[in-house]
Amino acid sequence: MKKSLNEYENILTNINRYVSLNEEDEKQFCAIVRTTKVRRRQFIVQPDFVCSHQTYILKGAFRSYFVNNEGVDHTIQFAIEDWFISDFNSYINQSPASLFVEALEDSIVQQISYTDVENLCRANPKFERFFRLVAQKSFAFSQRRVLSNLGKTAEERYVEFENLYPSIVKRVPQYTLASYLGMSPEFLSKIRKRLIQKS
Repeated sequence: MKKSLNEYENILTNINRYVSLNEEDEKQFCAIVRTTKVRRRQFIVQPDFVCSHQTYILKGAFRSYFVNNEGVDHTIQFAIEDWFISDFNSYINQSPASLFVEALEDSIVQQISYTDVENLCRANPKFERFFRLVAQKSFAFSQRRVLSNLGKTAEERYVEFENLYPSIVKRVPQYTLASYLGMSPEFLSKIRKRLIQKS
């Protein structure tokens, strides 16, 4: 059992930041987790299909995005090691997804299904609390992003993101970062050059 629990050490550490798990709790959780490899550019969620899993990133990088009627994609979220990613609206409501979730690197993920999570939360209140806190944190993050987009200039948005997530800025393609920040790749390139000249 020790070897198998090792495989889940990172995700269990993540959960223990929110709730205190004992050994039996950990065994309950590990029993519903599935570890899988995902190739770069592979989708784990696509529009019109119900998102049936939450995905924890053990190794790698992902983004979620939607494509508008003009065929332009808009990045909604990035996620790297120790983060969860999904189409959360689709997952929570078990309705067709509107987002793509794409691997930006060859990755290793751990997935938990909606049905298994619901059963676990009914059986163990600690996990109901954990997933509720994660959902609240995700909502608060989305609200901060909306306020940032409304109240900051393009350069301020880039500087803020770079300060908060320097490793993501270095790892993701520039066009995806520009898409997330609401600008063209060319405009983002100009901002970066201007900031280098200032320093």
